Amino acid sequence: MDFLRRLLEQVKNLWGKWSLIQKLVLLGIAVVVVAGLIALVSVSSSPSMVPVIDAPIADEDARDRIITRINAEGYRATVSANGTVMVSDDAAAKKMRGILIREDLIPRGTDPWSIFDRERWTITDIERNVNFQRAHTQMVREHIKALDGIDDADVTITIPRDALFLSDQNPATATAILIPTPGSDITENRKKIEGIQKLLKYAVEGLKDENIVITDQSGLVLNDFEGSKDWDEQTLIERQQKYILQMEAKYRAIILGSLQKTFTEDRVRDINIKIDMDMSKKAVSTTRYLPFVVRPDNPNTPYDDSEIKDSVTYSREIYDTTYEGTGFNPEGPPGVEPNVMPAYTDMSNVQGKVTQRVEKVNENTSSEITEEERKPKIDRVTVSVNIDGVWTKKYDEKGKPIILPNNTLEREYTPIPPEELRATAELVEDAIGYNQNRGDSVTVRNIRFDRTKQFADEDTAFFRQRNVQNTVLVFLVGLAFLLIAFVVFRLVSKAIERKRLADEEALARERQAARERALQQAEEEGVEVSMSVEERKRMELQENVISMAKDHPEDAAQLIRTWLLED
Repeated sequence: MDFLRRLLEQVKNLWGKWSLIQKLVLLGIAVVVVAGLIALVSVSSSPSMVPVIDAPIADEDARDRIITRINAEGYRATVSANGTVMVSDDAAAKKMRGILIREDLIPRGTDPWSIFDRERWTITDIERNVNFQRAHTQMVREHIKALDGIDDADVTITIPRDALFLSDQNPATATAILIPTPGSDITENRKKIEGIQKLLKYAVEGLKDENIVITDQSGLVLNDFEGSKDWDEQTLIERQQKYILQMEAKYRAIILGSLQKTFTEDRVRDINIKIDMDMSKKAVSTTRYLPFVVRPDNPNTPYDDSEIKDSVTYSREIYDTTYEGTGFNPEGPPGVEPNVMPAYTDMSNVQGKVTQRVEKVNENTSSEITEEERKPKIDRVTVSVNIDGVWTKKYDEKGKPIILPNNTLEREYTPIPPEELRATAELVEDAIGYNQNRGDSVTVRNIRFDRTKQFADEDTAFFRQRNVQNTVLVFLVGLAFLLIAFVVFRLVSKAIERKRLADEEALARERQAARERALQQAEEEGVEVSMSVEERKRMELQENVISMAKDHPEDAAQLIRTWLLED
């Protein structure tokens, strides 16, 4: 503590003795040191970039393809000043090297060894070779393990020593045992196996395909492409058959859609199409010799009207020779017996005429050679279509369907006219590109469909509907009868009630008249008659009603009408 205290006091004394310039210089030096430390820390903390391929790539197109492929795998790629493609870490670089080799994205002219990281050893040659081969094998193993779908790999590479003579040189060999991850298709994906085989060829100089063995953990050879020819051929046949089925489905959809729009879907339900195709793809050289066909046979005529020529005359020469005079036979030198046959001796000194005609004709006997590449083509197309006629229900004079004795509706079938079938066949021929010369066949027929179940369902629905209609009609008739009976009952009841009221009123009037007569008679006779309380009230009410009716006749009439309506 005392040392620090004395040091601080000395610094304060020095700082107080320094001038302003000295202080500014010291502060500038401190700022520069701090900035340098910050830059050093930032540079050391920045991620280091690892080259995917050590050699620079001058071809910009190849470099762009590599960068695009790296970005597709989710890694960020950068390009240095000299054209080297770099990624963020060593694991990404190893994985991308394997992918680039598998997909042939390594630019041509790139040194295959530059894609492997190797250390140089400055020890004895034997140790250097052993260590190199060990490091080299380990590096290849890490590259294979970096590929997708591989959990582990065991790689063995044998690089023989250089022999004095080339015939004594042993070939380089390589074996790889792959342990796939669960659910991986590495053992079945031929493209990936070919990529691993190509990676091994890049890794070992002079390594050939026949000296590479790639197996799984059970010992099954995965790169035996020669032995898988039968499987490849079967796969090719399956793809060809699938393509033919797609073509048939395409034609079927086109023709079926067109016919169903014309004849409805119920009358055209399906069509049968068979396409025979030649799926071979090869170069064919054809030599055509004379005679040749000038005009081919017309398939629309019942006879053969083709014109065939045996050859073509390209030159003709005619020579005519005529001689007239005396024939002369030389007899040799004088004094020598002539050596002339007796037949010519008799013809000596004979006068006559000789005519000779020679005609020379040159015929063209050359050949025509045609070279072409045959691709898959359609050999023959056959189409068969069945169209149902029209079924109509028969009705009687009243417009009701005719019912047969077996409790079914009577129907009538109308077939398709022949001219309509021919027009339909022409429509189908144009849809498939009909070619009679290759044997195409189109058949359009009118055969009745089996509509037993359909007609049974229709008859059942018809009779069910008719039964429902009859039931509703009976119900409505019964309801109408009930309404009429109720109205009649109501009218009779009202009539009976009115008659009863009328009888009661008549009886009441008679009784009232009898009482009035009795009162009147008693008054006339001077007999004092005593009336009950009810009779007095009745009399008073009757008098009040009579007086009110006299005073208000309209109200009384309205009251009477209301009573009559209620009754």
